[in-house]
Amino acid sequence: MHSIYNVIVQISWFFLKILALFNSKLKLFVNGRKHSFYLLDNAISKEDKTLWVHAASLGEFEQGLPIIEKLKKEYPTHKIVLTFFSPSGYEVRKNTPVADVVAYLPMDTKKNAAHFIKTVHPDIAIFVKYEIWPNYMKVLEEHKVPAVLISALFKKNQIYFKAYGGFMRSTLRKFSNYFVQDQNSKTLLESIGIKNVEISGDTRLDRVSEILDRDNSLDFIEVFKNDKLCFVAGSTWPEDEAILIDYINNAPKNLKYVLAPHTIKKDKILGLAGAFTKKTTLYSKIDSNNLRDYDVLIIDNIGLLTKIYSYADIAYVGGGFSTGLHNTLEPAVFGIPVIIGPNFDGFKEAEDLVEQRGIYPIKDQWTFGELLKKLLDSPEFRKITGDINAAYISKNRGASSEIMHHIRDLI
Repeated sequence: MHSIYNVIVQISWFFLKILALFNSKLKLFVNGRKHSFYLLDNAISKEDKTLWVHAASLGEFEQGLPIIEKLKKEYPTHKIVLTFFSPSGYEVRKNTPVADVVAYLPMDTKKNAAHFIKTVHPDIAIFVKYEIWPNYMKVLEEHKVPAVLISALFKKNQIYFKAYGGFMRSTLRKFSNYFVQDQNSKTLLESIGIKNVEISGDTRLDRVSEILDRDNSLDFIEVFKNDKLCFVAGSTWPEDEAILIDYINNAPKNLKYVLAPHTIKKDKILGLAGAFTKKTTLYSKIDSNNLRDYDVLIIDNIGLLTKIYSYADIAYVGGGFSTGLHNTLEPAVFGIPVIIGPNFDGFKEAEDLVEQRGIYPIKDQWTFGELLKKLLDSPEFRKITGDINAAYISKNRGASSEIMHHIRDLI
């Protein structure tokens, strides 16, 4: 089976290089990997001690960040090597100061895995949530490098738990320690003979908890809000925006709206701005002298959303109608109600908070309008809903400290 897997990887890489000629994101995916070994060879010497952390994309990086920061503090003489699979992670965090070198993970071929581990020679490999690569795991095992999986979340429909999933099960078993988010994940792992499992929770809860301790003030938002209620929609996609546009255009002028779309390409932003009938401006064109006169503010910039959530009275998180739900914890930590689209299966924090009624999913324009009316008409309902979210995060943080307790024994 391993031979078949290697053939599949080679074929996939061949076609990815062709498709990259016609797709900008795939072009980043392919071309970025051409420089991985150059970056690694120039940043790491044979004498260096290293710690390797791998994250699929930006969300997994945020999950792994509390661990990376603790590693950096506790092991200052080690170099931290951070790898990404996806351009949406690498292109945003390639200059992060928490790592000594950041690179795309080379494709999982036998040659690449052997070259990578020889070059990086890590004292430990930490994989965040998913991303389990057979050749890398095999080489780590051969070199007796401990590998741990953190903030993992398993579902019964995954290949590891299928009758035909023997090859991937054998790969999964190569980790020395497993830190999972819930009891269901532990039970599933134990059902296939994996015992070294700890229920540590989600490290993202530690990450978002830290947000409360920093300065989240933004002068331009204070001017724009002008002491009115504020609705913030973050990481929105066209499917989300269709609902928001219809509501905002027909709503009374007693509410301020901030939209931070997932895509900030100029043509998309201008198209979105043009769809509103209310007075609308862009972050790139704000004038603090008259900003308070606008009803809608569109954030055509990356990196401000988390702070903007601190000014929200109600938040909407995009992706639940399209590609996948974005981070609901960032607004939830501020103790405000959160609204999402209908597709949130597999996002444990969203599943938990929908059940506890801190997050409310909507199906269409009508359900959105009815929910927002209820939240706006009842300050008590807003507070109760928001308090549920804040309490959930406060109660469930601490995963990174527990994980580090075990990692120290492995390095």
